[in-house]
Amino acid sequence: MIVPMKKYTFLVYHADYHKFLEELRGLGVVDVVERTKDLDDATRDQLLEQKQISDTIKLLQRRKIEPQDSPLSIADGTDIVEQVRDLITEKENLEQQLLSVNKEVANLEPWGDFSLETLRKLRAADLNVSFYITSSKKYNPEWEKQYNIGVVNAEPPSVYFILVRDTDEQIELDAEEIKTPEHPLSEVIKRRDDIHARISEIGERLDEYAITSVPLLQDSLNKLTTKTDFRRVLTNTSPEAGEKVMMLQGFVPVSGETVLVRFCEERGILYLEGKPEANDKIPVLLKNNRFSKLFEPISKLFSLPSYHELDLTPFFAPFFMMFFGFCLGDAGYGLLILVGATLYKPKANPSFRPYLSLAQFLGVATFIFGVISGTFFGINLIDADIPFLSNVRGYFLDSEKMFYFALVIGAIQIIFGMFVKVFNIIRQHGIAYAISTIGWLVLILGMLGRYALVHYEIIAANEVVMKYAIFGISGVMILLLNDPKVNVFVRLGKGVWDIYGMVTGIFGDLLSYIRLFALGISSAILGLVINNIGLDMLGVPIIGPVIFVLFLTIGHVANILISSLGAFVHPMRLTFVEFYKNAGFSGGGKEYKPFAEKK
Repeated sequence: MIVPMKKYTFLVYHADYHKFLEELRGLGVVDVVERTKDLDDATRDQLLEQKQISDTIKLLQRRKIEPQDSPLSIADGTDIVEQVRDLITEKENLEQQLLSVNKEVANLEPWGDFSLETLRKLRAADLNVSFYITSSKKYNPEWEKQYNIGVVNAEPPSVYFILVRDTDEQIELDAEEIKTPEHPLSEVIKRRDDIHARISEIGERLDEYAITSVPLLQDSLNKLTTKTDFRRVLTNTSPEAGEKVMMLQGFVPVSGETVLVRFCEERGILYLEGKPEANDKIPVLLKNNRFSKLFEPISKLFSLPSYHELDLTPFFAPFFMMFFGFCLGDAGYGLLILVGATLYKPKANPSFRPYLSLAQFLGVATFIFGVISGTFFGINLIDADIPFLSNVRGYFLDSEKMFYFALVIGAIQIIFGMFVKVFNIIRQHGIAYAISTIGWLVLILGMLGRYALVHYEIIAANEVVMKYAIFGISGVMILLLNDPKVNVFVRLGKGVWDIYGMVTGIFGDLLSYIRLFALGISSAILGLVINNIGLDMLGVPIIGPVIFVLFLTIGHVANILISSLGAFVHPMRLTFVEFYKNAGFSGGGKEYKPFAEKK
């Protein structure tokens, strides 16, 4: 659910305003109304500095070294940011140099090490040393009898050789003459080793910063963020009465009203309380039960709801859990996820534990759907010759039944979404604007109910009164009562367009749920293939059982990872596209961010 907000206006004498803001920041419940998005130069500089510190923290944390509460003896995090940035810049430059040096080493290695001093002495004696490369096929050993040629390296597919001749002697060879190397191999290798050593030193220095400086950097970031927020609040303050009175507006959750009112009354602050206006950009604070709260990070991946509509998190949470289990659909995989998350949860960081709780629920859903479809670590329990399952084998759902089960679940979520849409519209605009959607529910549920009555022979198949009543009532609601603001002819046109969109859309939405069946089948088939290949490996002499265990372990872990990714992404797609659309979700909400000191 969305926590109700109250709008407060504070009027403070200008001489007391800074003290008021500092105390209000300590309270940490007011989300200040942004009167302007323009930032002054000082605020822009602070935001840039915040980004630099934040990027530095992320860079050091990527080194995966546990920080310690023993910061370096530096006044603040700014110096550390500059030093880390200098080290990173130097490291990047060295890595670029290393690419060039490695290429030079590769070019020199076939020639081995040689003395440049010897080459200079030969030139002084009017002798020229030329370096040649040719293919093994083109090299003619007769050249060695005709000219002063020395082969340096003859490993296929190339031949590297040198030619010593008088400076004015012209010789034509079917080979490529290359430029005389400027440095011997030993010198270039030493330069490469020096670069490696310096890169290693920089890495050790960055590790030191990762160990000792992350807490200090985080503290500096919090202080700077608090300072920037203070400046932004000042920017959003409106001077009144010749700048003698400062006016500030903000939104407060109803749960924080008592603290705020007591704060203002104790300090004699004049304030005005009221409901948010229709054109206000009201911040959104979600408050859900322990189960639904686990799915809030998923809903925030798309968008927060607008303040005036329903929070759909509690409504899609059970479906998302169910869809994940349907897509992964293996009792063994579900059991593994559940046990793994449960064992790791006590050791995990408290901020990460909600994600493990979510994994536990998803593991339970996967186990349940694995039992329903009769799949355990890729073993098809329906066809497996397991004696103790003979009495329950008939309760498993085969592929055909799982296909129709996916469509049934999809239909249930779509119809449920339409009910949510009705309540959403009534909440925001009134029941008059929800009549068209109610008409569609009358049509869909009425025809489904009539089909059930005919199927169980409660009414005759050729019965027409109930059918025409359903069509008549729903038709009037859809075609003539869809928009109370316009005349009947416009309503009729909008109703026809709505019928076209609904008929073409609802079948497409329903078919989208086949992906649940398809992903579940693909996961089961891949697990079955892994098992069959593993069984074939049992026939390998001596080491067969070892290969069998290793292959099954690696194969099923890979299948879990790949299938879990699909089992997470596709339910999100069904939620954000099919369910959100049929529930009339608009989104675009602004997250509640109170003016508070960052810690």
